[in-house]
Amino acid sequence: MGAAALRRWHSYIGLFIAPSVLFFSLTGALQLFGLHEAHGTYQPSAFIEKLSTVHKDQKFALGDHHGPSPEEKAPAQPADPAAKRPAQEDDDAANVPTLLLKIVFLVVAVGLTISAALGLWIGLTQTRKKAPAWILVIAGTLTPIVLLVF
Repeated sequence: MGAAALRRWHSYIGLFIAPSVLFFSLTGALQLFGLHEAHGTYQPSAFIEKLSTVHKDQKFALGDHHGPSPEEKAPAQPADPAAKRPAQEDDDAANVPTLLLKIVFLVVAVGLTISAALGLWIGLTQTRKKAPAWILVIAGTLTPIVLLVF
C-alpha cells in the first residue's frame, strides 16, 4: 500500500470518527469537573446529564432528569465538627495534584476538540471527492444516534 493510499484511508477513517471524537472530548471535558452531576446548589441541565449518560453508559434515557437527593440537599453533620477537620485538610492537600491533573486533561480535551475540528475541516475542504467525505461525516454522526435510539 502506497503513501497516497494510506493518506486516503487515514482521511476516510478520520472523517467517519471525527463526530464521535468531538462528542467524547467535549462531554469528557464537562465530566472532569463534575458539571454533569448535581452538587451543592449547582444543577446541570437535563441535556448535559443526558449527554453524560451517553458518554458513560451509552444510553440516552429521555425523561430521566433527577434533582439532588435529600442527602445531597441537607448533608448530615458529624457529631463532632473538629473530628472532620483533619481529614478535610488531607483531602485538600490531595486535591491539589488532582486539580492539576484535571487541568492537564482539560487542556488535552480542548486540544483534541480543536484538532478534530481542524481535521474535519481539512478533510471536507481539501479533498477532490467531496461527496464521499460528506457521506462519511454524516454516517459517523448518524450511526451512533441511530444505535442509541434502538
